[in-house]
Amino acid sequence: MVLSVRITKLWCSQRSLFANSHRFCVKLAFSSLSKSQVFYSINEDCDDDFLPWLERKSGVEISSVLSIAKSVHGRSLVASDKIRSGDCVLKVPYNVQIAPDNLLPEIRSLLGDEIGNVAKVATVLLFEQKINKDSEWAPYINRLPQLGQMHNTIFWSEDELDMVHESSLYQETINKNIQIEQDFLAIKRALEPILEVDHITLKDFMHAYALVESRAWGSTKGVSLIPFADFLNHDAVSEAVVLNDDEKQLSEVFADRDYVPGEEVLIRYGKFSNATLLSDFGFTLLYNRHDEVKIHINISDHDTLREMKLELLQRYRLPCIEDVNGFNSSRDSFTIKEIKSATGKGKGLPQSLRAFARVLCCSTLQELCDLVTEAAQNDGRLARRPFRNSRQEIQAHQILLSEITQLIEEYNASIESLECVVSPPTCKRFALRKKMARDLLVGELRVLESASAWLKNYCSTLTSTLIFSDNLSD
Repeated sequence: MVLSVRITKLWCSQRSLFANSHRFCVKLAFSSLSKSQVFYSINEDCDDDFLPWLERKSGVEISSVLSIAKSVHGRSLVASDKIRSGDCVLKVPYNVQIAPDNLLPEIRSLLGDEIGNVAKVATVLLFEQKINKDSEWAPYINRLPQLGQMHNTIFWSEDELDMVHESSLYQETINKNIQIEQDFLAIKRALEPILEVDHITLKDFMHAYALVESRAWGSTKGVSLIPFADFLNHDAVSEAVVLNDDEKQLSEVFADRDYVPGEEVLIRYGKFSNATLLSDFGFTLLYNRHDEVKIHINISDHDTLREMKLELLQRYRLPCIEDVNGFNSSRDSFTIKEIKSATGKGKGLPQSLRAFARVLCCSTLQELCDLVTEAAQNDGRLARRPFRNSRQEIQAHQILLSEITQLIEEYNASIESLECVVSPPTCKRFALRKKMARDLLVGELRVLESASAWLKNYCSTLTSTLIFSDNLSD
């Protein structure tokens, strides 16, 4: 049994592009969420024939205790009978999952390794969407979200995306859009010799790509869409997940608690921040305990030791970052998680970030050489131990505090500006995305404030110790 984990990032005549092959899959992502203990009525909008169709196609029973219902987040699965903790609530065989190996060998060979598995499954999905009712997967395809129902940031307008400009999600979305367009062009080039692809647009491909990224699961064999299972909504505190059994050739879900009939059954997509949820799934949580912030710190061009510092950082940690335009950068990226206690031991503030700050604050060649000597005498990692000189240690952490304080000011300004943005009365989409932007920024601000509190406490403690030592010396 393998725990499913998330992985981030065809057109012809009437002949199907599917090959008969086994599929191996683990979770990539889903598309909606719900945490409330709400009771739902079973959906009567033609969904009552979906599970029987899927069971006929698979040749086995998928579930006897779940039914499709509608929630504010779209389709959901509710208990149709009593469910006990530990019960298996569904089993979806690999033979009714859509994966990269569904493509015919000649199509797969044309695509090669130029595009990733998400794009390959998106290609399959796009073809099935185009042939519509002639597709053997039509009952499933027709139940997937329409383009206008999706809120992944790749669909946001420039003005909407600008609402999250302070977050690293802004640039990540731009980079993802570039990658999706490159994948689309690669697919068109590969298929043009054998298929007519002029009628396929980038918007079509983006829709298919987002459907796969928000609903599929990934494994060493690629990614797979799992019909019926992808109607399950997200609960960040749930312990229920999708599991894969390669021996039995199926994916299954076990309940992590009791459910009564009519209650929505939930699973956890993963321990994702709001940035990931918004980018890949198109939703946010009001409070997300997994929120994190990616920060970047520059080595000043005016630093006389800049080149040596860059060389040491590259030798001991990471190479210089290359941006999407191919330019090298001296910026280093670090991920900060929320620090629960300012008096704790620094959980959530990366040791690598603190080491980077120690390198930054070195003002002489001898200080850098001392760091190299210390690393060689210990575990080989550069600047991972506090400076013996408390004043220098305080200075290093004040560099971080200054950077984070500036970010806090920028986040507060962005959140305040959001309050001034008036949503058009007739545009529910903009109002919803504005709320998501606020959820994202508020969560990341909370993380930054926790880091600031920890740094202030750390510097204050060192300062008090230093004053005490100076008094003793006097």
